[in-house]
Amino acid sequence: MLALRAGARIAVIAEEWHNAFCVVTRGRVQLELRDGEPGPVLGHDAAFWLRGTGVRALHNPYRRTAKVRIITPPGSRALTE
Repeated sequence: MLALRAGARIAVIAEEWHNAFCVVTRGRVQLELRDGEPGPVLGHDAAFWLRGTGVRALHNPYRRTAKVRIITPPGSRALTE
């Protein structure tokens, strides 16, 4: 489970996130696009892949902590918080 506190940003490193499927379980997360522009905001129960999307970071510009469940296939490299 990835917890993004208010104002937190985590880089999406393609090699680490390649097979990750993500679900927002609390709060809202904004995707930061490759060019640094803000992307869509995903709310509770939004599910998404990051492979091939050009997303370079997950950002929480809101006041409440957001949580994202990261699901990877068995044997995949684990993601760290």
